Amino acid sequence: MLATTLKNFLDRQKVKYVTITHSPAYTTPEVAESAHIPGRIMAKTVMVEIDGELAMAVLPSNHRVLVDDLCNLAGTEDVRLAHEDEFKDLFPDCEPGAMPPFGNLYDMPVYLSPDLADESEIAFNAGSHTEVIRMGFHDYDLLVKPQVARFTS
Repeated sequence: MLATTLKNFLDRQKVKYVTITHSPAYTTPEVAESAHIPGRIMAKTVMVEIDGELAMAVLPSNHRVLVDDLCNLAGTEDVRLAHEDEFKDLFPDCEPGAMPPFGNLYDMPVYLSPDLADESEIAFNAGSHTEVIRMGFHDYDLLVKPQVARFTS
């Protein structure tokens, strides 16, 4: 089911988006394939902890987070990948691991790969393992205001 927080936010902002229902998939490459979305626009949300605070690292489905690059970006040595049990309660209307890349809705910063910023569209899990939202990147950028920086391989 589509995350209520996200749906209400997008509808209030009068943003155009498409919801795509697909068969259950749990990895971002599987989601992209199941929903027939190019991997280059399919974003995955990786939760990280920076100086003890949670943040979202948003990157293309076929990339990996480089923790050292996030350390340099954040100006700290205290960066690590977060464990699901540390953040799952922060997303009550989302299935575990299917949170959308809208840190602004959950009071956390968002770091975005420039590879996604170079695209005209972005797609992402919509709070479940069976729904994806596809929308214009420009709208996503205006709503989320992510920090665009290179931190992926």
